[in-house]
Amino acid sequence: MVVLAIESSCDETAAAVVVGGQKALSNVVSSQTQIHRKYGGVVPELASRKHIEVIIPVIREALREAGVSLDHVEGIAATNGPGLVGSLLVGLSAAKAIAYARDLPFVGVNHVEGHLSAIFLENPGVRFPFVGLVVSGGHTCLYRVDHWGSYTWLGGTRDDAAGEAFDKVAKLLELGYPGGPVIDEVARNGDPEAIAFPRAFISRDSFDFSFSGIKTSVLHYVRRHPHARVEDIAASFQEAVVDVLVSKAVQASRALDLPRIVLSGGVASNSRLRARLQETGETEGLEVSIPSPILCTDNAAMIGVIGHYYLERGRISPLTLNSFSNLPI
Repeated sequence: MVVLAIESSCDETAAAVVVGGQKALSNVVSSQTQIHRKYGGVVPELASRKHIEVIIPVIREALREAGVSLDHVEGIAATNGPGLVGSLLVGLSAAKAIAYARDLPFVGVNHVEGHLSAIFLENPGVRFPFVGLVVSGGHTCLYRVDHWGSYTWLGGTRDDAAGEAFDKVAKLLELGYPGGPVIDEVARNGDPEAIAFPRAFISRDSFDFSFSGIKTSVLHYVRRHPHARVEDIAASFQEAVVDVLVSKAVQASRALDLPRIVLSGGVASNSRLRARLQETGETEGLEVSIPSPILCTDNAAMIGVIGHYYLERGRISPLTLNSFSNLPI
């Protein structure tokens, strides 16, 4: 099946053409980073307006790059949550309009489910079940993934998501936006053991996360040590966050006796997190799978993977489907 997939849950307008749920013929992403950078974060109203401006050109470019027309498309998939409702509505409305005009089946896709499915674009041999760790600006959560569409929530953040903590600490250190990539870069020249920032593990048996405390700890440290090396602060902060993420993923793997971990989400692009999880996996005898960075950040190809699975099995959403800021899988 040839699926046209659309993603607009936050500040990236994306469209992709996916064949057979495993091959992306195109994966076009229009970023709004320059628009939101001066505000230090995403401004929902500006994001929605930019989505409206570029959604049609992005879809056309995805079709052009794939070398297909709408005549070749057999189904439409679009993100309908979780995310910024205004942003979601733009992509969702475009998808429904195309589906209606072309008499094509349409399905709404959960954004987090898309992240969990991204790995199959590069590694279709990943075996179920596995522990799925999704880490992004809006989500930090662990799932047991038994099969397509079959997920068990293990734990998630009780406050800030990891990506949100990266953005806030980067702003505090005056490093710019988005925080994840810039801290990753600055930390390369720092000492990750220079400062002992706290690691929040909550309780021995909990798979939940908490990153508000380390954010506050960084704030107090900067106030007490105004001349400390920014590189050391960034590296030590990053190491503390990575420690918790890796430890929780491995803890879940051991508790469930599942020797497979899949890391996804925008923060999965972080070089230190990728390296630490791979290294730990080798030491612990775990199979660790991580998509390429382009498939970790928000994109439409991942939506096409899970969209194909549902459409192929006859799961079709009504054209009255709404968007949701919170949407569990």
